[in-house]
Amino acid sequence: MGPFSMVVAIIFILMVGRVLQERYRAIGRTRDADGAGYPSVDAGRAQDEVRQLKERVAVLERLITDSHGRADLERQIEQLRDR
Repeated sequence: MGPFSMVVAIIFILMVGRVLQERYRAIGRTRDADGAGYPSVDAGRAQDEVRQLKERVAVLERLITDSHGRADLERQIEQLRDR
């Protein structure tokens, strides 16, 4: 794995972490505003979104760490775009 791939992977992981951090802060603000103690976001939808994000991260990790051919890489990227 080249240094460029490592940098891209680190930046991607940081971006995903930051997005999740902001999302949880927003949920916390919603919970505080409701006073109900539960987020107003549908739990099933949130779990589905988290599952999809985990799948995408797994695919991206595999893309970065595996030494597949260019055609396989392009196919996997297209699969991510189609979701």
